[in-house]
Amino acid sequence: MSINLAERRLAPHRVLVVDDEPHIRGMVSRALAAAGYEIESAGDGNAGLALALTGDYQLVILDLVMPLTDGRQVLGRLRAQRPEQTILVLSCLSDVTTKVACLDSGAKDYLTKPFSLDELLARVRVQLRGEHPAGDVIRSGHLVLDLGRMQADAGVGPVSLTRLEIMLLRELMEHAGESVTKGTLLASVWGIDFDPGSNVVDVCIRRLRSKLGFELIETVRGAGYRLAS
Repeated sequence: MSINLAERRLAPHRVLVVDDEPHIRGMVSRALAAAGYEIESAGDGNAGLALALTGDYQLVILDLVMPLTDGRQVLGRLRAQRPEQTILVLSCLSDVTTKVACLDSGAKDYLTKPFSLDELLARVRVQLRGEHPAGDVIRSGHLVLDLGRMQADAGVGPVSLTRLEIMLLRELMEHAGESVTKGTLLASVWGIDFDPGSNVVDVCIRRLRSKLGFELIETVRGAGYRLAS
């Protein structure tokens, strides 16, 4: 069983995520990648500014409270050198003064933590002016996963999937022919450590089976799940 990650309709939007919290950075990056965006990330202001000034990104998602170089400094320097850059601030600072200052400094949007991933994705779509960014089409045998349209086709026509379903199915497809443990899926999709009492993986697997066919995903006793060959 093979996977073709190279097939593209158009180049996907490139997004830079700059946040010093590994959990937030990873969660946002995985959600955006599952939605079809091409992602790079940085864990501090210096690294984020260097990438933003040398790379070609349609959007920068920027935290404010970070080590080395504060996000507000990154915002100011980036806007001074690349005034056309679209920036969405994602911060725990919720006071009106900070929000207004960032928007006046050139940020296009401001979202406070804690936040909903669905709201973040909606705001990203607004900034990039596209409800369905073009992205990878992943193939594994007869199964086709269209990240841009958030659909999968197991041979009987396209079916719409949720963000988590896409992330879980993509992980299985990228390990086609191999068993993927529940702990690995929890970490890669939900961004959390293994919890033997959690059934979120099993619930998501059941939803995928109900949409795409029970035989699509095999349960490997004691080892996890595997995409059927």
